[in-house]
Amino acid sequence: MNNLEAYYNLIQTGGVVVGYYMRRGVENLISDLDNPAYIYDTTEAERRFRFIEKLCLQSKAPYYNKPVQLMPWQKAFFESLYSFKMADTGKRRFTESLLEVARKNGKSTMFSADGNTDLFVGAGGTDICCASNDDRQAKLIWREIAGMRARLDPHKIMTSQNLTEIRNDLKNIMVMRLSSKTQNKDGFNFDKVYLDESHDMETDEIAEACWRAMSSKDEPLFLNCTTQGFVNDGYLDKKLKIARDIIDGEFTDIHFLPWLYEQDSEQEIWDDETSWEKSNPSIRYGVKKTDKLKRDIETAKRDKGARVHLLCKDFNIKQNTAESWLSLDDYAYNMRDIDFEEFRGAYALAAVDLSETTDLTNAKVLIMRPNDKTKYIFSKYWIPESKLTDSADENSGAKYKDWARAGYISICEGNDNDLTLVADWLASLKKQYGIKIFACGYDQRFSKDFLKRMDDYGIQCENIPQRPAVMSSPMKWAEADFKAQLINYGNNPVDKWNFGNASVMVNNLGQQLAVKINNIPSRRIDGAVTLIILYATLQRFRSEYNNIIGG
Repeated sequence: MNNLEAYYNLIQTGGVVVGYYMRRGVENLISDLDNPAYIYDTTEAERRFRFIEKLCLQSKAPYYNKPVQLMPWQKAFFESLYSFKMADTGKRRFTESLLEVARKNGKSTMFSADGNTDLFVGAGGTDICCASNDDRQAKLIWREIAGMRARLDPHKIMTSQNLTEIRNDLKNIMVMRLSSKTQNKDGFNFDKVYLDESHDMETDEIAEACWRAMSSKDEPLFLNCTTQGFVNDGYLDKKLKIARDIIDGEFTDIHFLPWLYEQDSEQEIWDDETSWEKSNPSIRYGVKKTDKLKRDIETAKRDKGARVHLLCKDFNIKQNTAESWLSLDDYAYNMRDIDFEEFRGAYALAAVDLSETTDLTNAKVLIMRPNDKTKYIFSKYWIPESKLTDSADENSGAKYKDWARAGYISICEGNDNDLTLVADWLASLKKQYGIKIFACGYDQRFSKDFLKRMDDYGIQCENIPQRPAVMSSPMKWAEADFKAQLINYGNNPVDKWNFGNASVMVNNLGQQLAVKINNIPSRRIDGAVTLIILYATLQRFRSEYNNIIGG
């Protein structure tokens, strides 16, 4: 029994758990073993396995300096890749593959070992490329190949390396890198490409450069290995569509090997721990740690941003901006009415989200009291007169006229918001109620007139850029306070509408940012953004503010 058949047997008998596309894909390959168009010759794969499992020494604890031990799924993948030959020409069948597998399942190590095998026992005169969207990612497989080379040939008898190339000097084999930072992406002559983490690629620029560099080769090999990502309609989405269509028989490309470890549903993740193996084939062998994954899942149940990141990177479930940041229950709980009068003489923090034309402008004031965990938040909105009858906003739930009559929104004449009015309102709180603004957070867009007026009033302003690195932590803090019902925003209906429109976008670092649901322009989120800026301001001035209020 060859390794492909052995893996198929494990799938059939429950020895491993796989999802629909993996099961169907392997079934297709098993059927192809009897197809006269192909010859299945495992000689090359077996040679590689012997080299990898004896001579490719790893770099990371707890496997440092130990040879790679390929798991059944890895052997089945590599054997399928190298063993199918075209019966009429004898050349390798597959010239391209897509391996989709969740993070921390050993994909970088397995491809590094494969590249190191080529470096030492591959055909002379070959060029190998480690590619990715950014240079840091492109270095991961390249550096591991370099480390395996150094441990196998420490005295550089056969091989050498510098900052950009790893070489077999006796056989003229070279391993190099290519990324978006590469100045000139033309003129290469690759035999094999490892494209790592293609989920980051919005376009096919890097992939196309690599394909062009293999155009003169009889048996090129393009290996795309990746997890899921957060780029919508990017390069990976298009490749996954092709891969799934090939597996389902809706598209024919006999030279493309799809190998997709995916969940069949999101719900099974929460209900059935055994299903985790569908996207994590190495979890059975202890490479991916179950205990760590369990802790991450518990965190994800409480933290929307962590949930989005976990589902995408640990379970290969594509995440977009379709879901709300907060559920209705998170922000529509019972809270008493509040007014400025009960906080007369208090110190406050403020935040603004400023816009000049079509968007709402919002200012929020936060007041806290000693021995009281509740954050009391007052909100005021401004809108250009021309937006009062915006049909798109009305269809998305806006009730601008009603809110203006109730005093939640002030109307600015014409098509623009007068941002000096925002500063006037914040300054008026001291005159009317003795409420003093200690600091005000703002984003620098459209802020010139506002900042000048705030400076006239002597109110300190703090720039809070709307970037994930800045907004992620306060956004999570605000979410936790909502869930604990520690925010009293006086049931402001404009706030309520804005909170319901906000979705969470998560980047590859797990950092999050508030965006509009499905990027619909009429779903205004200015009030939600202002709240997060307010929390970022509190985060920066927490100690000083607590000292002032006696907390």
